[in-house]
Amino acid sequence: MTRKPSPRAVQPAARAHEPRLSTLPLAPESLGFALDCAAQAVGAVRLGAALPAALGTVFASLPEGSAAASHGAVQDIAYRTMRRLGLAEWLVAKLVRKPPPPHVAHLLACAFALLVDEEETAAYTPFTVVDQAVGAIGARREFEFAKGLTNAVLRTFLRERSALLAESKHDEVARWNYPKWWIEAVRKAWPDTWQGMLEAGNTQGPLTLRVNSRRSTVDAYVQTLHDREIAATQIGPQAVRLDTAMHVDRIPGFRDGVVSVQDAGAQLAAPSLRVESGMRVLDACAAPGGKTGHLLELADLDLVALESDRSRAQRIGENLQRLGLTADVRIGDAGNPSAWHDANEPLFDRILADVPCSASGIVRRHPDIRWLRRAGDIAALVAEQRRILAALWPLVKPGGELLYVTCSILPDEGELQALWFGNNHQDAVRLDAPGQLLPAVARAPAEASAGFRAGGTTGANPDHDGFFYARFQKR
Repeated sequence: MTRKPSPRAVQPAARAHEPRLSTLPLAPESLGFALDCAAQAVGAVRLGAALPAALGTVFASLPEGSAAASHGAVQDIAYRTMRRLGLAEWLVAKLVRKPPPPHVAHLLACAFALLVDEEETAAYTPFTVVDQAVGAIGARREFEFAKGLTNAVLRTFLRERSALLAESKHDEVARWNYPKWWIEAVRKAWPDTWQGMLEAGNTQGPLTLRVNSRRSTVDAYVQTLHDREIAATQIGPQAVRLDTAMHVDRIPGFRDGVVSVQDAGAQLAAPSLRVESGMRVLDACAAPGGKTGHLLELADLDLVALESDRSRAQRIGENLQRLGLTADVRIGDAGNPSAWHDANEPLFDRILADVPCSASGIVRRHPDIRWLRRAGDIAALVAEQRRILAALWPLVKPGGELLYVTCSILPDEGELQALWFGNNHQDAVRLDAPGQLLPAVARAPAEASAGFRAGGTTGANPDHDGFFYARFQKR
């Protein structure tokens, strides 16, 4: 599966709680119901919760049957709002003189997310969005007073749309939909390409599959998709991009372990380790197990999969079971090997150190990350990465290799970290690796797979998220 930010990767702000909302008397399949639920999730993110957890809480609170009826629409609106939150909140502040109650503000933000891009409103006419937003506000007795406000604000936006959007360009947060510190960090790191990278983070990433080489070949699997009239393109040695995203239950072979969902950039980790059958391998910080599974698909290994979070470690076992593979799954802190690695155990031929990071490279899939992160988090993460690397390096046998990986686009977590490691470990020899991968926006269909087909896996490419790879061999 595509690597997702976890409690160790996203350190949310201290949680607070809005007052409990009254029961919502709207049909679960209505847009108003979806807007209300999405607004609740957006509010939870603004209080420090990760979006998947926030959505899970919202769905769990709904009456039986309501979650299933509204799930797709709620999730779509919530994720879309996260990608447009800077502009949406700017519009709320611009058009509402006195700050409204948080839930009203969040629902307005969700409505704006549907209205700001004309191509995004095909599923709902502007009139429908306004009507349903007003109905959702009026359906709750505690916010009924804000019906007129909601109607006036949204209709004002529709009348003055062009002028308001032009004015919003003068505010960097509204223009790019990232916190100001994030914009400044990316601009400083990548002065020639920062705008395209921010733009890429506001798009939805492609659905990419990894073909299990123990079960099939890429050619055979692409033919299977073709036979089922599912358009797809090979974009890597085991990577296949679907032209249209779909639920995993509809993906041929997923339940049988023929394929897994994994970003094309993440699929570079396992091959970069150059594993061979019989090797002893450690996948540190392994959950949810996507890279673990890929390693085991490539060779028969004595593999230890380590994860500090017990609930996330369970995901590793579930994913491996689907693939028909096994590993020694352990619970422990990668930075404290004495708690999970016996001194009498053999050292490792290969270590994959996919360490906690800012997750700044995967914001197109997890757009809430930008609003959860704080500028001060980066220094703390850099220190944590160094702690883990320093602890893992003694476990590499002479001649063995360690692959350092982050899903980040920030040099502090990438090249600067690799330089620090090489300078502080005289027995470490740096080897070839993919280096820094940067996301990009596909401008034409042919552009999407050009980088991988040409053999160029570094630089900007719309087919992969942002990752950094550095490989070291012990003398």
